[in-house]
Formats: sequence, structure tokens, C-alpha cells
Amino acid sequence: MKRRLLDILACPIDKHYPLDLIELVSEGDVIKEGVLLCSKCSRFYPIIDEIPVMLPDDLRNKDEDISFLRKWMNTLPETLLYGAKPFHLEKG
Repeated sequence: MKRRLLDILACPIDKHYPLDLIELVSEGDVIKEGVLLCSKCSRFYPIIDEIPVMLPDDLRNKDEDISFLRKWMNTLPETLLYGAKPFHLEKG
């Protein structure tokens, strides 16, 4: 995802703008892996292979979202890991 897309992306659920960006892997102005986070509704949207996955809750794949969170659990903040919507990891 090109960094300049942050200027036009809003949460598809509540239309909040701007979204917070957590960069995990980037190269120049391209974000290869990361998270877009809506500070208003606490939803996260993964960036996978440079593509932001910004689907509404009912179209999201729970297994893919949980797998993404597990992959980056040593890097992402706990508030996202254990409290983000629509899916999050369970403590324990």
C-alpha cells in the first residue's frame, strides 16, 4: 500500500478519518505488511502483501484475521491483539 493512501482511507464502518497506521514491513513509501486501526471503533484492518483488507465485519474471515494477529503478536500492541474488533486473540 502506498503511504499516500492514508490521506483518503477511512473506516468503512463509522467513516472515521484518519486511520492510525502500524507499520510492520515497509520498503520506501510502500507498506508491505501492517495494520490500519480505527481509534473510534477499535477495528483493525490488516495490510497483507501491500493490500489493505478493509471489509465490513460480516465479510471478514475470522481464521485469516486471527492468523494475522498470531503472526505479529510479538510486535503488535496488546490493546489491538486482545481488544480489537471484529476479532481478537483470547488471553490465556
